[in-house]
Amino acid sequence: MQHDSPPELAPAPSATPSGNDESSPATTNPARADAARGAPARRSGRRPTAEAPIAPAGQQPATGEAGAGQPTAEQAAAPPPPAARRKRKKILLTLAALFVLAGIVYGLLWLFVFSVREKTDDAYVSGNLVTVTPQVSGTVVAIMAEETQLVEAGSPVVRLDPADASVALDQARTALAETVRQVRQSYEQALQSSAVIGEREADLQRARQDYERRLPLAKVRAVPAEEVAHAKNALDAAQAALTAAQKQAQAAKAMVEGTSIEHHPSVERAKANFRQAWLNAQRNELVAPVTGYVAKRSVQVGQRVVPGNALMSIVPLADLWVDANFKERELRDIRIGQPATVEADIYGGHVEYHGRVVGLGAGTGSAFSLLPPQNASGNWIKVVQRVPVRISLDRDELTKHPLRVGLSTTVTVDTHDRSGPVLAQTAANSTPYSTDVYDESHGEVDRIADDIVRANLGPPLPATRAGQ
Repeated sequence: MQHDSPPELAPAPSATPSGNDESSPATTNPARADAARGAPARRSGRRPTAEAPIAPAGQQPATGEAGAGQPTAEQAAAPPPPAARRKRKKILLTLAALFVLAGIVYGLLWLFVFSVREKTDDAYVSGNLVTVTPQVSGTVVAIMAEETQLVEAGSPVVRLDPADASVALDQARTALAETVRQVRQSYEQALQSSAVIGEREADLQRARQDYERRLPLAKVRAVPAEEVAHAKNALDAAQAALTAAQKQAQAAKAMVEGTSIEHHPSVERAKANFRQAWLNAQRNELVAPVTGYVAKRSVQVGQRVVPGNALMSIVPLADLWVDANFKERELRDIRIGQPATVEADIYGGHVEYHGRVVGLGAGTGSAFSLLPPQNASGNWIKVVQRVPVRISLDRDELTKHPLRVGLSTTVTVDTHDRSGPVLAQTAANSTPYSTDVYDESHGEVDRIADDIVRANLGPPLPATRAGQ
């Protein structure tokens, strides 16, 4: 099968001196030009498409539906004008200057800000969890505080059945009164022993006189020898009785010598037993040791409790701190006393707390865990350790924006001032936490015990003077 060869295109004539293109063969013979343009389309099997007419030199090409807005090959290959090159160079220089400026700003920030602070989000709010435990055994009959409620220090929270404690208190009161009377009796016996000594001394004197009278008469046989022997026996018996009375008096005096009835050891022991029974009766009502919010209540009405059982916890939210767990390499520049800022997730970045570093932990968290790692056994894998750092918080800020124990926070420590110590240099000489809700009861029970002693002491006795 033969294909028709495309017609040959006539060579384009050279431009005329006048620059007029109208006399060129391409323009004078449009049919031949169309045949030349359509030859490639016929060889490829595609239909020829309409092309935009060639515009004369110095004129813009005509815009049509086929080539609207598309530059020609000559225009695409032409170099950009000088104005465009200058504009492009200016943009590139501006971008380069911005990158250099950003690098300088970041370097200054790192030198003066980022390099003198340590930040971690492994930080949580901590506080005192004051556990309420009974001091005596008993059955719970009332619960006066529920979870989330605020309780004041000294206010009752749990009440136990007071029946057993009341019986024990009555027995201790009776025992104290009985002891006072027994000690009073001891003083009476001491005085009685002194009187017996005088009586025995008189008997001895009389027996001695009888013997001395009969002894000269026995020499002249005026009295029988048997009577003299009886007088001698009576004298010896009187002497023995005096010695026994003196020993008894010393024993009685040893029980009361150097003290009074009110301060006698037996009375003091009975007072201590009464004080213990009275305290046990008072401890049937459990009070809040501190002011705070009730949490983790586990006690129920009717439950039998013994000393040491955890009934509930009270959390004083006015005294909280943050434990920030920094990595080992982050602890290099942290010192006690450095300022810190804390952001809690509960408030986001809208609230910022201010505090200070008050201390660093004595060991890593894994060292004090329930199952510490055994690095000397089996395969070993290096794990980055963390050390807790305690951050104190401002009380006024806590009052304005309360926190809860266990909340997540983000801590940033300003390490610019590194003159402080890493660990505490002085021993603690203050009491950070205390309560006085149990102090008032001791003075009251002593007053009651003294009243019982005075009620059973009676009028002053010579026995008191004899024992001193």
